[in-house]
Amino acid sequence: MSLRSTLIRLATATAACALVSSVAVSPALADDEWGGGDGDPGFGQGGEHDHDHDRLARGVVTAETLFLRSAPNRGSQVIRVAHRGDRVSIFCKTPGQSVDGDNIWYLLPDGTWAWGAARFIDVIGHEQPRWC
Repeated sequence: MSLRSTLIRLATATAACALVSSVAVSPALADDEWGGGDGDPGFGQGGEHDHDHDRLARGVVTAETLFLRSAPNRGSQVIRVAHRGDRVSIFCKTPGQSVDGDNIWYLLPDGTWAWGAARFIDVIGHEQPRWC
């Protein structure tokens, strides 16, 4: 892959992140709690299910400490930190900087929109992350 192609992909992913965070932030997605409460993004609410959130996959952090960033690369600003065992919602996935041979990054809407390296987040449940 050429440097130009890599830069174009990175710019596209960064623009997508900015667009998503400017139009998609809502109180339901901003809740850091997991499973059942008023802020739960549509998971496990007995007959009531918000179809806007059907596309959200879920994951669990496998790294001891995972820096969640402003763009899908290790050089971008750290937005927040997640820890081993934390459960996260996954809005979408995109290619970014390779981390231990895995170039996929997940956009996480929990609390603050941030990118996490897929290398350190295991998808749980049946819903797989969609492409951004």
